[in-house]
Amino acid sequence: MKLPAVLREANVFAVVGVAATATQVGVSLAVHAWLRAPQLAATLVGYLCAVGISYLGNSVFTFRRRALHGPQFARFASISALGLLINLAIVYASTRLMGWSYALAQIPVVAIVPAATFLMSKFWAFRAANPTTAA
Repeated sequence: MKLPAVLREANVFAVVGVAATATQVGVSLAVHAWLRAPQLAATLVGYLCAVGISYLGNSVFTFRRRALHGPQFARFASISALGLLINLAIVYASTRLMGWSYALAQIPVVAIVPAATFLMSKFWAFRAANPTTAA
C-alpha cells in the first residue's frame, strides 16, 4: 500500500462522499420537512438516494474499478447496509434518546458514517483482486 495512492483515494473519497452526503442530508431534511415523513423514514429515503452517487463515484473515481462488477457491488451493498444501520442508530439515539433536533443529529452522521465506510470500502469492497493492479 503506497501512501500517495491512499491519500489520493482518501481525497477523492471525500469529494464523492461530500456529494453523496449532501444528497443524503438534503433529501432527508426535505422529505421530513416537505412531506412530513417520520425522521427514520426520511433518513432511509435520503440514504437510498445517495447510494448510487456513492457506488458509481467510488468505483470509477476513487478506487478506479469497473462499476459493473457483481462481487464488488455485493460487498458495497453490504457496506452500504451497515452504513445505513449506523446512520439510523445515530439518528435514533440523537433524536429519541438525547432529544436533539433532526438537523443536529446529522452532525455525528456526517462525522462517523463516511470514515467507517471509507475503511470498509478501501480494504474490502473495492480491494484489488491482485495487489499489483492497485491504483
